[in-house]
Amino acid sequence: MLHLPPLSLYVHIPWCVQKCPYCDFNSHPLKEAIPEQAYISALLEDLRQDLHLAQGRPLHSIFIGGGTPSLMSPEAIKRLLDGIKALIPFADAMEITLEANPGTVEAGRFAGFKAAGVNRISIGIQSFQPEKLARLGRIHDPEQARFAAQEAATVGLNSFNIDLMHGLPEQSLSDALSDLEQAIALSPPHLSWYQLTIEPNTPFASRPPALPEDETLADIYEQGHALLLANGYLQYEVSAYAKPGFEARHNLNYWRFGDYLGIGCGAHGKITLPLEGKLVRTVKVKHPKGYLEANRPYLDQYWPIATQDLSLEYFMNRLRLFEAIPKQEFPQLTGQSASLLETPLTEALRLELLDETDTHWQVTPLGRRFLNRLLDLFITD
Repeated sequence: MLHLPPLSLYVHIPWCVQKCPYCDFNSHPLKEAIPEQAYISALLEDLRQDLHLAQGRPLHSIFIGGGTPSLMSPEAIKRLLDGIKALIPFADAMEITLEANPGTVEAGRFAGFKAAGVNRISIGIQSFQPEKLARLGRIHDPEQARFAAQEAATVGLNSFNIDLMHGLPEQSLSDALSDLEQAIALSPPHLSWYQLTIEPNTPFASRPPALPEDETLADIYEQGHALLLANGYLQYEVSAYAKPGFEARHNLNYWRFGDYLGIGCGAHGKITLPLEGKLVRTVKVKHPKGYLEANRPYLDQYWPIATQDLSLEYFMNRLRLFEAIPKQEFPQLTGQSASLLETPLTEALRLELLDETDTHWQVTPLGRRFLNRLLDLFITD
């Protein structure tokens, strides 16, 4: 019997000042003022149409992503959060995160978002080096990045995150470590540190930049990881580090194969339906113009996750976390028998990619290093 996991909400704000050449998200450069009120009304109607999927659960967390949500006014964010709370209750210790671009942050703006109900800010800094920021198409400079982090630290939020990339075009080891040192100096409770990847259908894919050699990338990761540990950050996920107790509640729910509603242009959702014995994924209408058309359903796609894909989907999420995995969780969250895992798990144990106790599985250091090889074991024909 499928169990209902915790429920989160993802809200997508599709607009940004300009599109970055590495970005494959559903984002649209601003050509005129954001239609804030119309879009908030559409978001709340979108949520109303999805309320039956909550199945009586409160919200565990909210993440407002984009695009650049910090382009929205604090007043619009307050109307959004008040409207969400009127439709669906909030759980205790509710985490509400809003993504921000340092180039869209002026004095007092974070205080306004906090007053609106946001208690966690995620700041997309990516680098502190002007030439790297320009190459990435970012609209902020290093001083704006530091200002945004200092604002987040002083307005009384529960936490804030800095997003930082490594493996940037022509980046040296010293460049990467300098970026990391500057981020650590700002004392964020949470730091997302991840390698730049070249995604299809982006300007970087059509005109690939010169990226560091594999040996340099390995040195960056090894020395950067050691630097983070030495400064009190613990790696709890493939690309996320946090001071103890400041792990991202919303992201943990994703990786623990929890449920989430997605509202807004192109937003994705994943929902468990115990009475129907299936898990489904949803995608909303992608383009802002279509999404904002009056009196329309917002759902664009709705499909069940195929039975043969459930083990891969579960482990593709669960193995991003470095915590041990309770064995009873797989049948509870997928509705599948654990006996289906016998062949891939036997091979994973033989290759020393996983360890096992009577109650848990644990990815090994070797498994973390060769995570794609480990996940390949769960692919079924």
